[in-house]
Amino acid sequence: MFESLSDRLSGIFEGLTKRGALSDKDVNAALREVRRALIEADVALDVVRSFTDKVRAKAVGQDVVKSVTPGQMVVKIVHDELIAMLGSDAEPIDLNAPAPVAIMMVGLQGSGKTTTTAKIGLRLQGRDKKKVLLASLDTRRPAAQEQLKVLGEQNDIATLPVVAGQGPTQIAERAMTAARLGGYDVVMLDTAGRLHVDEALMTEMADVKRIADPHEILLVADALTGQDAVNVAKSFDERVGVTGIALTRVDGDGRGGAALSMRAVTGKPIKLIGVGETVDALEDFHPSRIADRILGMGDIVSLVEKAAESIDAEKAAKMARKMQKGAFDLNDLSEQLGQMQKIGGMSGIMGMMPGMGKMKKQLNAANLDDSILKRQQAIIQSMTTKERTAPKLMNASRKKRIAAGSGTQVQDVNRLLKMHRQMSDMMKKMGKGKGLLGGLMGGGMPNVDPAELEKMAKGGGMPAGMPPGLPGGLGGIAGSGLPGLGGKLPGMGGMPGFPGKKK
Repeated sequence: MFESLSDRLSGIFEGLTKRGALSDKDVNAALREVRRALIEADVALDVVRSFTDKVRAKAVGQDVVKSVTPGQMVVKIVHDELIAMLGSDAEPIDLNAPAPVAIMMVGLQGSGKTTTTAKIGLRLQGRDKKKVLLASLDTRRPAAQEQLKVLGEQNDIATLPVVAGQGPTQIAERAMTAARLGGYDVVMLDTAGRLHVDEALMTEMADVKRIADPHEILLVADALTGQDAVNVAKSFDERVGVTGIALTRVDGDGRGGAALSMRAVTGKPIKLIGVGETVDALEDFHPSRIADRILGMGDIVSLVEKAAESIDAEKAAKMARKMQKGAFDLNDLSEQLGQMQKIGGMSGIMGMMPGMGKMKKQLNAANLDDSILKRQQAIIQSMTTKERTAPKLMNASRKKRIAAGSGTQVQDVNRLLKMHRQMSDMMKKMGKGKGLLGGLMGGGMPNVDPAELEKMAKGGGMPAGMPPGLPGGLGGIAGSGLPGLGGKLPGMGGMPGFPGKKK
């Protein structure tokens, strides 16, 4: 999301920050480029005009803060205005109402309503420990009710039994009754959609709203539809009163204009974003973090939260204890590589690291992608149980067999063994090594204040409790155990070498 916009803005601001002083002419020229970049990113014209006018008013004649160049000041003003445009503060789903709390999902057909309903249900049940009931009110689309039932069964979320012949309002009434009798905390009402906004759809939504009296009405909008999504949001809000927006397919939108426009045009907060097809691929929408990503400042806080949700803290602590004793075998390395993939792999982690946006060309030239992790795991899986626990057994014939079994070369096996040896040695020397993601989960994280992380991500220094070296590159976030990039990238040497992608 926002890749093309981020690239354009990074180029504009790089030229600004290199100058010692800025004239009004320089600021206006830069804002013309910013305006063009926002329009190309599919941001609504009125929003672009308002945004650039506010930035110009603050940037021209702005007093320069000590130790900050005028160019950096403009970047800060743009950053602050981006946050204001996106809504300033994160607004999660509001459950502050008597149970059962009804959440009504509305939107056009094909926007991802049913999947998003299941995603939110899983999130509320797993993270917030709520008892959730899913109910499909979509009697128009073939198998829509069956789809929600299957998603519920796959994720152990209760679904309202399907009764043939009932209409949306009857199903809504039955769902609320079942929720009250069953002691449910939340009822998710997945309503029908259309291919376009029409009177029949709006009347149906209003009838369901009257019967269920939902505490939240979430509009599910497809980020890929651009400006049309903004128009849909306005239509639904005018007729049924939307309380928030869930943007889907955010991972597939390189422009991101719909997200930037929607809050400004409708005044409704974007509460959630869908970042993948899996049921757990849902994130809270944090305006400040999104602004950081757009301007290439990274998003350390989201990375830490993702790690906290994806990684078993008990396993990480156990791994940390093993590493302190120097008992780090290839099974442990495989486990760590798997954990890294869980939170987005190489590209996912790097995309959230501060300063990585400016190094895209170097990263691409280094041929680093997630196939590296998969290849490493394939090599380990081709070993016998004994070889994984005692890498010293490796000889030429064993390496040849492992390479053939994993579809790699002997030199790839040698690189992996060398990497493991370096990591193991490093852990022994450090004594407090926490491993690839154990640095986040094996003892450092519970003491970290998210506000400190936000400050640190913007260059404000290390928060207490985090492993050393975090702002300086990937080594710190990995707890010194990340398979390194072999000095291919500036500021990233000093870690064990990571074999590049095969050409």
